[in-house]
Amino acid sequence: MLDRRLLRENPETLRDALEKRGNPFDLDALIALDEERRSKIEEAQGLREQRNALSKHAAGIGLALEGAVPPPAGGEVYPSTAAPPRLRRDGAKIRADLRGLEAREKELDAEFEARWSEIPNIPKPEVPVGATAEDNVIVHQRGEIRAMGFTPLPHWEIAEKLGAVDWDRAAKIAASRFVMDIGRGATLERALINLMLDTHTRQHGYTEIFPPFLACERSMFDCGMLPKFEEDMFKTREGLYLVPTGEVPLTNMHQDEILEGDALPLAYTCYTPCFRSEAGAAGQESRGLVRVHQFHKVEMMKFVRPEQADEELEKLTRNAETILDLLGLPYRRMALCTGDMGFSSCQTFDLEVWMPGMDKWLEISSCSQFGDFQARRANTRYRADAKGKPQFVNTMNGSGLACGRTVAAILENFQHEDGTVTIPEALRGYMGGESVMYPKNKA
Repeated sequence: MLDRRLLRENPETLRDALEKRGNPFDLDALIALDEERRSKIEEAQGLREQRNALSKHAAGIGLALEGAVPPPAGGEVYPSTAAPPRLRRDGAKIRADLRGLEAREKELDAEFEARWSEIPNIPKPEVPVGATAEDNVIVHQRGEIRAMGFTPLPHWEIAEKLGAVDWDRAAKIAASRFVMDIGRGATLERALINLMLDTHTRQHGYTEIFPPFLACERSMFDCGMLPKFEEDMFKTREGLYLVPTGEVPLTNMHQDEILEGDALPLAYTCYTPCFRSEAGAAGQESRGLVRVHQFHKVEMMKFVRPEQADEELEKLTRNAETILDLLGLPYRRMALCTGDMGFSSCQTFDLEVWMPGMDKWLEISSCSQFGDFQARRANTRYRADAKGKPQFVNTMNGSGLACGRTVAAILENFQHEDGTVTIPEALRGYMGGESVMYPKNKA
């Protein structure tokens, strides 16, 4: 959520940001709503002053009025000629008018808060301006794209031949677009999770968290998931949401807290299953391990001072790239344009891995900084020094990495014509020393 002062003091900044994002939000309507809200507040304050003056006069003549408040010290005196019947009539009218205004105030406040929460974050000046993913900018590309002397298969066909996954039984247990890892497929995904967590905690300095996999509405709102992405969530009858990403619990680690500035940056990592309805997903990405209702991910999260944000985002993004380097997967870093960034982000770098079987680049990590956008929602602040006034922290997160997509990338990039798949060396210690996955009829 943005600082509300922007709407009154610098609305053109908001207008410019919405235009760059291609967001059709009606800012003029919100400005009109805010003006109406403030006018009602002023009207109500005027009525309260009249009520106080009336109460003071009534108390002076020994008359008790219903709903009267203790008279203020000084201030305007109600007309001394007013008789008790008039005082009672005027008092009743003021009370009725004030009740109506206060009720309208609450309605306008609720409407304003709801609409204000729909405004996305303001992109940083260095973010490329554009409308779609076609306008994203390649920052760099690393790793060797292996030449294959055969037509590479997509990962879902490789996984079937290896006997590494079972979509049919997963569908019987749950529903379509769930997947169940089997045998070496399950071991491979578990190995990836362990490699990622070990690397981020032992080499990159993150504290590992094992969080709840359910979150309340407040926590979902704090991340910017609600209300915008309600249709993409799974919800229990108790009103809790299955987390769509580890970002949700990690962002709310310090909800309503004031942190010590000297302790920043704080860096956390966690593994969670992630649950998404993937409403509207279609096409090639709806096959295999790319867009499923449940997938697994290792997340990285940082709480930083504003002046640390750019440097820490670069570190976080490099931490995600390190996993790809360890696995020997070819990838590129993309600077997302204004029209392709997420709702809460002010700057995002996507890491895309090459998928020879799908013949495309596929997002495998998204690393974003949010300024104080999420911190305002979560009310997470810090003191620069012991006597300093609390101010909002900056937050950022990134996938380190999406495990199912990493499995898919390994299967496609390290496949061979005979149906075998080479296991990256970095994973072999987690897989009992095995170096090759064999088709199920040749193992």
